[in-house]
Amino acid sequence: MSSPAAPALPAADRPDVAAALRAALLAAEFTADGLLELLGAPAYAALARSETVPALRATRGDSPLETLVRLFLLQQPVPRERVAEVLPLDACRASGWLRETGDGATAAVAATVDVRPYGGPDGEDWFIVSDLGCAVGGAGGIGSHAEGVVLGVGGASTTLAGITVRTPVASALDLGTGSGIQALHAARHATRVTATDLNPRALHITALTLALSGVPAAELREGSLYEPVGEGADATYDLIVSNPPFVISPGARLTYRDGGMGGDDLCRSLVQGAGEHLNEGGYAQFLANWQHVDGEEWTERLRSWVPRGCDAWIVQREVQDITQYAELWLRDAGDHRADPAEYAARYDAWLDEFEARKVTAVGFGWITLRKTGSDEPSIVVEEWPHPVEQPLGETVRAHFERIDWLRTHDDAALLESSFVLAGEVVQEQVGLPGAEDPEHVVLRQGRGMRRATKVDTVGAGFAGVCDGTLSAGRILDAIAQLVGEEQVLLRDRTPAQIRTLVEQGFLEPSGPAAPLG
Repeated sequence: MSSPAAPALPAADRPDVAAALRAALLAAEFTADGLLELLGAPAYAALARSETVPALRATRGDSPLETLVRLFLLQQPVPRERVAEVLPLDACRASGWLRETGDGATAAVAATVDVRPYGGPDGEDWFIVSDLGCAVGGAGGIGSHAEGVVLGVGGASTTLAGITVRTPVASALDLGTGSGIQALHAARHATRVTATDLNPRALHITALTLALSGVPAAELREGSLYEPVGEGADATYDLIVSNPPFVISPGARLTYRDGGMGGDDLCRSLVQGAGEHLNEGGYAQFLANWQHVDGEEWTERLRSWVPRGCDAWIVQREVQDITQYAELWLRDAGDHRADPAEYAARYDAWLDEFEARKVTAVGFGWITLRKTGSDEPSIVVEEWPHPVEQPLGETVRAHFERIDWLRTHDDAALLESSFVLAGEVVQEQVGLPGAEDPEHVVLRQGRGMRRATKVDTVGAGFAGVCDGTLSAGRILDAIAQLVGEEQVLLRDRTPAQIRTLVEQGFLEPSGPAAPLG
C-alpha cells in the first residue's frame, strides 16, 4: 500500500510573511528561553521526548506564549480571535502557515507545520520547521508515514552540529539537509551555503527554517549524494557536513532515514566521494552507521573508506547487535504499534538482510576528513563510547592541527621542542592500598573528549613538568638521572609515548625550547 501524501506546506517565496511571523513569535517570547520559563524544566524536557501532556497542563491560560505553544508545538486548534491577537493571521493563512478549522462560534485555526524554537550557539533565536508530529522522536515513533515526511531536530542532528569545525569559510555544503539545521549553523560562518536533498519537500522546509530564523537563504539543489553539485572547481567546498539517511535496512521505506543502498554503501559512498569535493584544508564531517561483518575488522573496513589525500578521524560511539539495531528502528517507525504479524515480518526481514551480509553488529559514530594532499595521511580509527563535552568543533580542529605538527617533526625535532600540559588534565594512580608503587598511572582529561590513557612513570613524570620552558630532551635527561637510566636509551624509547600524548590532546606543542644557560 502506498504512503499517504504529505499536507501542503507554507509558501517559501514570501520572505515578507516569514519576517512578520518571526517578529510576532519573538514579541511573544516564543523562544527556547521563553519556553523553559513558561513550561518549567520537567515539561520542557518531556516536550523534547515528544511527550505533550505536561506541556498541555502548563498552557491552560490565554497568554500569547501559551497560545503559540498550543498552536505550533502541541498542534491544537486555537480560537481564531486568540490567534489574531498574536500573529498576522490573514497573511499567515494566505501563505499557508495556518489553516481554518470549524466555523461560526467554533471558528479556529491550526498550524500546517511544526515550528520549534531553537537556541543558536551565540544566543540566536532560531526556529526549526518540520512536518506536524515529526519534530522529535518518541516512544511511539514518528507521527506520520506520509511520503517524504521531514523530521525536525533529533539527537543525531545536534551531535553533528556540535562536532562541526566552525572556522570562517567561503563555502559550505549540507548534504541531505532535512529540516535545515546544519545549513542554519553553517550560515553563521560560511559566506555561501549550499543545501541538497533527494526529497524536494526537505528543500522547501529548509527554506522555511532559514527564512523564519532570519538568516540568509541557502542555494538549494535537489538530488542524491554529490550529484546535485556536479564536478569541477565550482563543486568544491571548504566544509561539507551530512547527517545522512544512514540506517542499514532492508529497503528504502522511509526517506528521512533509509538510504536505499545495500548495507552501509550509502555512508561509504558519501565518505569516499568527499575527497574530490573538498578544497585544500577543508573539512568533511559526517554521522554514519557501519557494518561489523563476520571475519572482518571494522576498523579496516572504515580505513578503506577514506579518500586519497585526506586525513581522517573516525570515532565509534556505539555498537548494537543486530537484534537491538532492528528493534531500535522498528520502534522509530512506530512498527511496534502495528499488527503483531506485520511487525514480526518486518523484524524477520531485517534479520534476513543481516544474515545474508554476515553482519553481526552495527556501529554508529562520527567521521571527520580533512583535505591535506599529504603522501602520508593520518587515519585514526578508534572506539570511544564514553561521555564527551559538546560542542567539540574546536577539539576536532585542534586534533588535526596536532596531526600536522607531528607529521612535520621527526623524533629529533620532537626532542628539541617544548610542550605544555593541556588544561584540566589530572593524574590517577591505580594499585593495591599501601603498595609502594602503583600498578599503573592514568592521565584523564576534564574537557573535550575527556580521554583517559595509561602511561608509565616516565610518561607521567614527563607530562607533569611540561610548562613550555624546557625541551622534551632536557626533561628526559633529568628524568634519566632520577631513575638511574641511560639518557640515550630513554631518549630513544620515549618519543612514541610523547607522540601519543600529543595526538590525544594531553600535551600541546609550544615551539622550540629556549636553550639553558
